[in-house]
Amino acid sequence: MEPGHIEGTGTPPPDHSGQDCRLVGTVLARIGDKWSVLVVMMLGDGPRRFNELKRMIGGISQRMLTFTLRGLERDGLVTRTIFPTIPPRVDYELTDLGRSLREPIQALGAWAFAHLPEIQEARARFDRRDGEEA
Repeated sequence: MEPGHIEGTGTPPPDHSGQDCRLVGTVLARIGDKWSVLVVMMLGDGPRRFNELKRMIGGISQRMLTFTLRGLERDGLVTRTIFPTIPPRVDYELTDLGRSLREPIQALGAWAFAHLPEIQEARARFDRRDGEEA
């Protein structure tokens, strides 16, 4: 293996000092957004129409769902298919890349659920301490 390459990939390691971190940050901002996570999970069982997604994801506005879907489409995680019917039908579906995101999202959700009591306890301790310092 060449020095300075990621083992088994032939790819040079990321440059953690600058540009790579900023670029990865933009991806993490998209996939770490709560609405994006919910959309990816809702599309996991197959294509959905806009209004169906809106009903399934409680509390999301039409504007935010549109913004989220456009961002996921731009990043190659979702496809938008328009069917020439009257009225036109539009379906949203995960791409292969989008489907590959489901497993890490589920793992992160499982971690959050498993550690929720500890996190809630830590928050309560912090809030009590913060209240004492005021």
